[in-house]
Amino acid sequence: MGVQFGSFDSICETAALVICSLVGTAQGIEPSCYSRNVEVGGTIIFQPSTSFVHIVAIIMTAIMIFHIRSKYTAVGRKEIVMFFYMYIVIELLAMFLDSNIIPTANSSYPWFAAIYTGLVAAAYCCLLINGFVGFQFAEDGTPLSLWFMRIACLVVFGVSFFISIATFKGFAGFSYSKPIGLWIIYILWPIICAAVYVVSQLVLVFRTLEDRWPLGDIIFGAAFYTVGNVLLFAFSVTICDAIKHYIDGLFFFTLCMLLSVMMVYKYWDSITREDLEFSVGSKAAVWEVKDPLLSTGLDYSEEDTVSNYHGGGVAPSLVGGVSGQQLYQKGGMGGRGYPPSDRY
Repeated sequence: MGVQFGSFDSICETAALVICSLVGTAQGIEPSCYSRNVEVGGTIIFQPSTSFVHIVAIIMTAIMIFHIRSKYTAVGRKEIVMFFYMYIVIELLAMFLDSNIIPTANSSYPWFAAIYTGLVAAAYCCLLINGFVGFQFAEDGTPLSLWFMRIACLVVFGVSFFISIATFKGFAGFSYSKPIGLWIIYILWPIICAAVYVVSQLVLVFRTLEDRWPLGDIIFGAAFYTVGNVLLFAFSVTICDAIKHYIDGLFFFTLCMLLSVMMVYKYWDSITREDLEFSVGSKAAVWEVKDPLLSTGLDYSEEDTVSNYHGGGVAPSLVGGVSGQQLYQKGGMGGRGYPPSDRY
C-alpha cells in the first residue's frame, strides 16, 4: 500500500517514527520490522544503533557551531547558527524518544513528541529563511533579519506544537485517527522547505557567484536527503529483514540527515569569506618582509665607514658644503678655527 495523503498507516507500518505510537489508533501503529532492543543496566534501549548516530550528530553539530561562531564577519553567521542550534536540540530529544528512555506509555511522552514535532517544523522554517539570506532582502546580522527569523520560527513551532498535541490528545477538532494537519507539518512541510532551499541556493550560485564548486555541496546534500527518505519510507522493512533486525531504515535516515546537515554547513562555509581586516583570531599575525632592502641582512653599523662616530673620516655637511668639524677645527678654512688664535 502506497503513501496516502493525511494517513500515517503505511508510513508507520514501514518506519518507526516518533509519532507512530500516538496516531492511527489508541494504541498507535506498530511497524512491521524494527531494530532489536538491548538491555543496559536493567533498562531496555530501543534503536541502539540509531541512538549512537544521534550522539555522533550532537558532537559533529557542536563542532560545526564552534567553527561558525569563529567566523566573526562571515555573511549570515548569526542566521545559520540558529539552524544548527535547533538541530542539536532535535537530535538530543530524538535520542531520548527513539531509545525509549522516555517510555511511550509515559504520560509525558505525547508532550515531548509534540515539542519534537514543533522543533522539526521550526528548523525547516529556519533553513527556508536562510535560503534567502544570501539575496540580502534584509541585511544579515541586523535586528530586522534576526528577529524576523526568530518570530517566524517561533510561530511555526507554536502552530506545529498545538496541532501535534491536539492530534495526540484528540481535542480542538483534531483526532489521532485522521491526523491530516499533523501529516502536513510532519511529512509535507519539510519536503517543501528543503526543495525551496535547494532551488534558491542554485539560483544564488548561478546568478551571484563565479565559483561553481558550491554546487557539489548542494547536490550532495540534496542526494543525502533524498536517499535518507527513500530508505526510511520505502526500504526500511527490507533492510531490517536483510540485516536480521540489527538496524532498520531509521538508522540510515538519521545518518543521511546528519550528512545533509553537514553539507549545509560545508556549502555555507564555501560561499562565505571572512573579512580579515575585521576578524579576530587566536593566533598572532605573522608579518613577512617584502622590502629587499630590509631582507639583505646587512649590518649598517659596519657599512657606515664614513661616519664620524666610527672614525671613518670627516663627513660633509648638508648645509654650506662643509661640516661643523671642518669649520671649527683649528687651522681649518683659512684659520677660522675656534677659538681664534689671535685672541689667545
